[in-house]
Amino acid sequence: MVRVSGLASGMDIDQIVSDLMKAERMPIDKMKKQKQTLEWQRDDYRSMNLLLSEFNNLAFNMTLQSSYSSKTVSSSDETKVKAAATSSAANASYTLSNVTMATAAQSISTSIDSSMDPTKSLWSQRGSMDSSVWTEKTVEQAAITLSADTSTVKLAKGAVSAVNQNTGTLNSISVTTDGTSKVYTVRIGTAVGIINSNEVFINEETGEMTFGTTLTSGSTIEAFSYQQNVLNFSVTTYDSTGKATGNIQDGGSTPFEFDGSTSLNTLLTQISNSKVGISAFFDEGTNKVVMTRKDTGNLSSADSADGSNMVFSGGFLTGFLQLAGDAKGTDAKFTLNGLETTRKSNTFTTGGVTYTLQNNFTGDVRVNVSNDTQKVFDTIKDFVTKYNELIEKINGKITEERDRNYQPLTDEEREKLTDKQAEQWDEKAKSGLLKGDSILSSGLNQMRSNWYASVSGMSGGFSQLTDIGISTSANYTDRGKLVIEGDGTKLKEAIEKDPQSVMDLFMKSGSTTSEKGVVRRLRDTITQTVSKVEQRAGRSTWTSEQFLLGRNLKSVNSQITSFESRLTQVEDRYYRQFTAMEKAIQNANAQSAQLSQYFS
Repeated sequence: MVRVSGLASGMDIDQIVSDLMKAERMPIDKMKKQKQTLEWQRDDYRSMNLLLSEFNNLAFNMTLQSSYSSKTVSSSDETKVKAAATSSAANASYTLSNVTMATAAQSISTSIDSSMDPTKSLWSQRGSMDSSVWTEKTVEQAAITLSADTSTVKLAKGAVSAVNQNTGTLNSISVTTDGTSKVYTVRIGTAVGIINSNEVFINEETGEMTFGTTLTSGSTIEAFSYQQNVLNFSVTTYDSTGKATGNIQDGGSTPFEFDGSTSLNTLLTQISNSKVGISAFFDEGTNKVVMTRKDTGNLSSADSADGSNMVFSGGFLTGFLQLAGDAKGTDAKFTLNGLETTRKSNTFTTGGVTYTLQNNFTGDVRVNVSNDTQKVFDTIKDFVTKYNELIEKINGKITEERDRNYQPLTDEEREKLTDKQAEQWDEKAKSGLLKGDSILSSGLNQMRSNWYASVSGMSGGFSQLTDIGISTSANYTDRGKLVIEGDGTKLKEAIEKDPQSVMDLFMKSGSTTSEKGVVRRLRDTITQTVSKVEQRAGRSTWTSEQFLLGRNLKSVNSQITSFESRLTQVEDRYYRQFTAMEKAIQNANAQSAQLSQYFS
């Protein structure tokens, strides 16, 4: 549409239409403010649900027996015996005596040649070993196409002793360049020397090939095989049941293979990291290898209860290192409350008490198990504190006054304010959106009732919270907060006197509300309240149709869309009217000018 803006009348038509549209837009501004208020209200509801859900998770921990059955353990001599107890342990005293600690099986090699460097490759030091420890292994090398001009190419493995081409020709490698093949004679060793143009030198330790001529990019070193020297051996260990820890197909042993480029330290580290359960290291002070079972006790085969705990096979272990094959650990032996017994480990559990033996001794060490009153008290106190924080926040929302002088800002209104002013305005506009909310108010009232109502069917001496020193604050401004009487002495005495009754008071199960413990009632109330709030404010993953405020927002959005369409039509109508006026004035001016000509 072509719009004429005051050319004939001299009027600022755009400004006039803009002013007229401000009045026309007042209803839509009201709708947008309503939409913003609904969104803020929805977010407030969801923030309350988040608080309730987080408290519900905390309440779940209060339905676990471990929260009320914490034990404290004391040892008369922790340099000899340390102990810890689970919630299932009975309150009792235990005496340990005549303790001999468990030991781990250990095997120590003979002294290795002092020239042996544990950080260098074993193949480079093969002169210190009998040749029988080595096994030759054929490695198939795939063809190598060069991406750049070079004279050196490194094989994946070292410890090379011979090369064979696929043709069967001994000690030669073929290289093809632009369709032409050239055969290079292989020379293997450690000293490079002079390399002829038709030779390739292979460093037997590193596997690096050096050609007598530079190979051009695109050349292909044809596939070949080479002999690599490896160490093969196996280790067999057993668990506490006498079962071998290795593979079934290997007869329960764990096989190892190391190429000659491996150092002694790396070999021992990989053994230590394997599943055989051995710590292996080289002691440079004595030049000996030490292998020790990680677990203590006599861990031998079920078929030979008095056999070796570590079985070694392979020339490297039995020939070069000469590790003993009769290594055995010993079980821990002790007397517990007059009963002579043994264990594989120095840490063991019996009757819910875990003992850790620290030293051998012949005298007595007493271990006492009792209720950890302070820990249970702290758990209950923390729960009460979290509950008070919860209801303080919810009460703050449902009692917050609504300042109706502050409505959500329109875009135009926000542009006139600084960011700080807009933030302060929004804070006031958001206030009181949940004032007097019936769902939250009802939920709080029900939670108060959950706390002070008696628990029926209790077999102990306590049936309500006041019996153990927890009551509702007498200050009405606290709005139902809980207080622990005095310094908590009454609660501590209750925990010490009848911990089972205290636990039942909080977490007792029942088919009716009156039979349930306080925490189970609270969780039921919170679950119901959260569900009701969700029906009103939904979740972030819900669609608008699934909750009340969502449906309201959808309705307001629909009204805004319809009204914006109507405003477009109204604005167009104003411009059409003013355009018609402009055209009429133009016609009148033209007629006036024409008449003036007749009278001049």
